[in-house]
Formats: sequence, structure tokens, C-alpha cells
Amino acid sequence: MNFLVCVKQVPDTTEIRIDPETNTLIRKGVPSIVNPFDGYALEMAARIKDARDDVKIVVVSMGPDQAKEALKNCLAVGGDEAYLVSGRKFGGSDTLATSYVLACAIKKIEEIEGKFDVIFCGKQAIDGDTAQVGPELAEHLGIPQITYGLTAEMTDDEIQVTRETEDGQEILGASFPCLVTATKPSFDPRLPKIKDKLAARKKEIHVLGEEDFDIDFTKCGLKGSPTNVKKTFVPPVKTGGEMLTGETPEEVAAKLAAALDKEGLL
Repeated sequence: MNFLVCVKQVPDTTEIRIDPETNTLIRKGVPSIVNPFDGYALEMAARIKDARDDVKIVVVSMGPDQAKEALKNCLAVGGDEAYLVSGRKFGGSDTLATSYVLACAIKKIEEIEGKFDVIFCGKQAIDGDTAQVGPELAEHLGIPQITYGLTAEMTDDEIQVTRETEDGQEILGASFPCLVTATKPSFDPRLPKIKDKLAARKKEIHVLGEEDFDIDFTKCGLKGSPTNVKKTFVPPVKTGGEMLTGETPEEVAAKLAAALDKEGLL
């Protein structure tokens, strides 16, 4: 089985800064982490690999050169090969443009690594929270998708995914090739062993630049993105407030009602 896991390096959410001119995140010099939901996607793929001896996991990320660090981390916890899709013309891409670039890059990677049976993505990135790239990527590639996956198992001819719904859980199956997005399961992703971290440091990160695969540059980057961010800001941290205490819930409720009435809110 041939798996591809899409990951994104995202800023530490406590260190976000915004470029006031482009309304995009300033990533240079900002501590970064692997997007947590992408970590769940990698763990989902790695657990299938643990149960089988015929699974290869390729990891891909789109971003600047510093995203190699995220890919190294992924190689230490189950990834076998890693690709970085990087180029100035890709910068500022919205979700539709990003999924288009990834789709074009994946077709090139498949020429090298072979066709992928399953593509795994996190349900969303914590810096954008759109949950759009995974489903859009499936549409670009023309393959079925299962979203909000918690766990996954393989059969001979399909993947069976237990997915989260508003009412609980359900199990869906999809034939190959397909795409699965992962949400937070009941367990944490594995931690890398020292020997695996050392081995990952020695592995090559394959880089695909702007001229390394077929792509229409009018469909990527800021100019090729159909959506525009009008304003982005970090909300101020609110301080102060009043803590109401009492011997019973009824006493605290009475104090709250009195305070609201005093402010003319009741």
C-alpha cells in the first residue's frame, strides 16, 4: 500500500503576527509546529503501517524552506520519504490555490513513488481553520473522500474509516484511491524515539520547485487566489472581570442577577 500524508508547518498560536499590507501570517522568525490535525493524520497512517508489512508512507508539505523541519519530524514518527513543495510563486495562495498546487505536485510525486492508494490530511490547519484544502484536493484529483476520520482500517479493496458526526460516530468505506481527513481521536500521536530522530536527520528532503512539475501559475499565489482577506487581526486578550462566589449555586445566581440588573442588562 502506498500512502501520502499532507502536512503543514504552522506558527505557534501564541506567537502569531500579521503582515498589515498583505494580511498574511508572518512566518519568518516565528516558532513553528506541525499542524496538530496533520499529526493525527500521520498517526492514522502509521497505525495501519504497524499492522501491515506492505505500507509505505510519503509525506508532503507546501511552504518555505523552514518547513523541512516539520517534515523531519514526520520522518521520525512513521514517514518513509518526504517532499517539500516550495516556490515564491506559490506564496500567499488561498485554500483553492493551495489545493491546486498540491494536486499538481502529487501527480509529479506519483511518477517517482508510484500511485497513492490513500491520501491523508488533517481536517484543518489551526492557523486558518477553514477545513477546505483536504476536500478541495480530493476534487482536484477526482477521488472520493471521507472527512473527520477518527480511526481507519484496511481491507483488501477499501479503507474503512470511523468518522465523527454531530450525532456520534459512523463507519464508512471507500475504494482506492481516496482521501481521508483526520480529526482528534481518543489517543495522542506517538512520540519519536531518539534513534528515529537521528535517522530522520540524515534523510533527504526532496524539494519540488516551481519548474519541477506542470502547473498553471495563474491559479496560484496571491494573484491566482479567488478569495481575498480584507482584514486579519489578533484579538486582544481580555483581562479583569469579577468572580462571584457563594455557598450555593442559588446564592451565586442571585448575585449575578443583581449585578446584571445594576448594569441595566435585565
